[in-house]
Amino acid sequence: MNLTDPRDLAPLLEAFLLASGKPQSLERLHELFEEAERPEPAVFKKALEVLSKSCEKRAFELVEVASGYRLQIREKYAPWVGRLWEERPQRYSRALLETMALIAYRQPITRGEIEDVRGVAVNSNIVKTLVEREWIRVVGYRDVPGRPAMFATTKAFLDHFNLKSLDELPPLAVLREMEPESVLDDHDEDAPVPAHLQALADASAEGEGEAQPKDETSFRSLLVELDSMEQGLKIDFDDLLEDPAQTNDSTQTDDER
Repeated sequence: MNLTDPRDLAPLLEAFLLASGKPQSLERLHELFEEAERPEPAVFKKALEVLSKSCEKRAFELVEVASGYRLQIREKYAPWVGRLWEERPQRYSRALLETMALIAYRQPITRGEIEDVRGVAVNSNIVKTLVEREWIRVVGYRDVPGRPAMFATTKAFLDHFNLKSLDELPPLAVLREMEPESVLDDHDEDAPVPAHLQALADASAEGEGEAQPKDETSFRSLLVELDSMEQGLKIDFDDLLEDPAQTNDSTQTDDER
């Protein structure tokens, strides 16, 4: 095998990506070769172009995401390929999606700032779920009383949504167009509530006594709010950790204080 020829190198890179099952950076792909046989970076790039072109009429494609390159099934085949798994896809609540949207478009942001926009308290399980999925991480602490943690998205978040960087997030105007109109007319106040929604409402009300719930912002209003925040979106948080002294101080938990 001539590793200096992109046409020979392309199938080998395909084998690496198929075997790994996750994105691989160019640096990691370089490390898989002995130094004496390692192709030049330009050859790697050309080989990836050859591989991408060879996938044009196949069921999978080469995609570059934040963590590197990966081979994945084309989206148009997803409805059928999904039948291979008996478990139903994970579905997320509106509250979780709104929280994720706020973090993505206004990062870094604190839990209190999310609550100010949404008008309701953020359930701890929402933050826990996003952290466990490695979609968000703590990037620092706001310099205000209580030093609340600031959240930002991760490379895993970008990988999941096929994004190379935050610059590729869709404009809020596009998301607003996708937001469905209310199913009920303004005068249709007596329309029956779907059973599954009523069950969720009943479950969430248990143990709350007679406390009146706060009004939650609509998703359309949230998008309008986010639209004004979209400009100047921060995409690099390394500067938050430049000062080691500040880092050590800021990583102290409230219990340690």
